[in-house]
Amino acid sequence: MKKRARPAAALVADGAGEIFELEGYAAVGMAGESWAVLTSDNAIPMPRGGELMFLPDRLPVLYHLEKGIFQTLNEDPRRPGEKIFPVAAFNSPGYVARLACAFEEAPGACELPLFSYAAAGWRNGGFHTAALCVDREKRQDLRFMAREKVVAGIREMRRKMPKNRLRKHLESCALEHGCPAGKNFFLKRFEAPLPLSRTCDARCLGCISLQGPGRIKCGQERISFTPSPEDIAEVALSHIQNVRRAVVSFGQGCEGEPLMDADVIERAIRLIRSQTRRGTIHLNTNASRPQEAARLFDAGLDSMRASMNSVRPACYHAYFRPVDYTFSDVEDTIALALAQKKFVSINYLNCPGFTDTPGEINALASFIRRLPVHMIQWRNLNFDPGRYPALMRRALGSENPVDERPAGMKHALAHIKKQFPKIKYGYFNPPKEKFGA
Repeated sequence: MKKRARPAAALVADGAGEIFELEGYAAVGMAGESWAVLTSDNAIPMPRGGELMFLPDRLPVLYHLEKGIFQTLNEDPRRPGEKIFPVAAFNSPGYVARLACAFEEAPGACELPLFSYAAAGWRNGGFHTAALCVDREKRQDLRFMAREKVVAGIREMRRKMPKNRLRKHLESCALEHGCPAGKNFFLKRFEAPLPLSRTCDARCLGCISLQGPGRIKCGQERISFTPSPEDIAEVALSHIQNVRRAVVSFGQGCEGEPLMDADVIERAIRLIRSQTRRGTIHLNTNASRPQEAARLFDAGLDSMRASMNSVRPACYHAYFRPVDYTFSDVEDTIALALAQKKFVSINYLNCPGFTDTPGEINALASFIRRLPVHMIQWRNLNFDPGRYPALMRRALGSENPVDERPAGMKHALAHIKKQFPKIKYGYFNPPKEKFGA
């Protein structure tokens, strides 16, 4: 810990979930097996809209200020016998975790639910978290999504498109699941979602809409029907006609892989483009099917974002678990999009302790040299941070690769930006008016 760095006080929770400061201890974050004290150098005031949570079946790792050592505690030192638990932050969109909450698993620990778990502490009268801001846009800021306004928007859309099944599905997204993208459609803001696919050609470990029996509970329900091209176009055109610099996007958390339904998307795009050239038509995808993607580019798709946890095939396959494609297909789809002059982003799923290792940083730089994507959307991986780095080490074939000591997320972002100064950083899909900005 630097001499002048000011530590953040440790936060823990009791068995009832009450969060409190633990006097005499500093908060600690982890990146893989490396621990670091949260200080004024690596933590910021917790952004609005974030949430705190305590982690079951885990012991907090803290820093004893007087002794100057890291300690793993299984009980409150002030109240012997009272169990305490680690506390993590689930930060607002636009913020990337620099360090995960530091903990050790208790025997028989369950796998953590599908959230990201940034380190958190208390300093200067407020909560602090180990995070970096990559996008300041207020697109998913809940302060601007008043429920009464969402409900008013829903009523209006019911009158305009009473029989539209996709519109009805988005109502559920907005009101039952609290989806910010769904809310934005009814609020006539920014980006509108166009989910449609019930199936997928990957079995992602962290899929939030489909998990196998006995695994982690899904965060949201997958769409149960395939909307018609006409319904999709009606929703998209309504948004484009009412929103300045509108974006409409296929590929959402409540669906599988949209390229599985490329024929429906192609027809929907052609219907939209037959009526307007305005608006940005975007695809969030695993980029598994180059031929299907090519049809969408020809139809008028403007931009594409390819999701990946790693650019190293072994690590990608270990997390995405493709059914009938490989990482080379992903690369081919990206190459095709670039050749077609489409705006291409990668949805880069980050976890401190893996993403910020020299091996992964260098692999990402090599990837961008070969495939000069326009943007990296730095997003937190919603997965257990205590288990994920070990999964990736096993995928690489070594329990302790020499190049895998983390260099830090701040270093990772700075290193890539230095090598590729024109690449954009962000979190949200930009409208085409900002492609060249």
